[in-house]
Amino acid sequence: MELEILNAKNSKPYGKVKVPSGATPIGDLRALIQKSLKQAPDANRQSLRLELKGKSLKDTDTLESLSLRSGDKVYVKDLGPQIGWKTVFLAEYAGPLIVYLIFYFRPELIYGKSATLPISLTTHIAAGCYTVHYVKRLLETIFVHRFSHATMPLRNLFKNCTYYWGFTAYVSYHVNHPQFTSPCMCTVWAALGAFALCELGNFSVHIALRNLRPPGTKVRKIPVPDANPLTKLFNLVSCPNYTYEIGAWVSFSVLTSCLAAYLFAFAGAFQMTVWALAKHRNYRKEFKDYPRQRRSIFPFIL
Repeated sequence: MELEILNAKNSKPYGKVKVPSGATPIGDLRALIQKSLKQAPDANRQSLRLELKGKSLKDTDTLESLSLRSGDKVYVKDLGPQIGWKTVFLAEYAGPLIVYLIFYFRPELIYGKSATLPISLTTHIAAGCYTVHYVKRLLETIFVHRFSHATMPLRNLFKNCTYYWGFTAYVSYHVNHPQFTSPCMCTVWAALGAFALCELGNFSVHIALRNLRPPGTKVRKIPVPDANPLTKLFNLVSCPNYTYEIGAWVSFSVLTSCLAAYLFAFAGAFQMTVWALAKHRNYRKEFKDYPRQRRSIFPFIL
């Protein structure tokens, strides 16, 4: 089978490529375009589509499922400079850890002479929570997560880091402030327990998701609970990792009674809800036997 490859920006042809007909995945086609056509962008920068302004094709789509025939046209959109997913995750998670601990360990750099005032126990607990969360995230990025895509647009690095680093500076400025006022310790201890439970739940779900995908593959399966009781939330929602994540940040907000922390929790919850709804739709579309009782992120609600 011979396909004509064109630039999606101006419809100019890159050339033609010969591909095996049948179940050839789009991911393999991207690699073949890079190998055969020198003017075409790197495979990681390619977004393939069947129409000039059409929808981007998935790597798991095949030429057969798309009903492509010899002589058909495939458009290539250049996604621009790319960067590895793991690199972006490491940068966006290492930054908050460093920023928060600067406020915590060197308050005199931020608050001046008032930094000599005693620090509350809640401030110490909050620093521990923040540290545990982002150290966990860094370790998961290195040892747990298996990414379905190798790269993402370079601009995402700056967007993601601005969000995480900026919000961390905002939250840590208030929680580590010499005039920070702690809620009652009963509230603090209860919120700390909820935070720890949600962090464990989030980690448990990440392990379960990792075990669904064999190393070096892009296999997709219906997520199901494993022997860990904290993964039972899969019976109720499609994205329990997001549910636990939101729970952790709401718990941190209650623990500190800090408006900045509540704003961070709300912003994160909004974005994760958007992601969860999209993933839930994709699951239901991809798997005909997907459990109908599941919601996307909040049990019985949404």
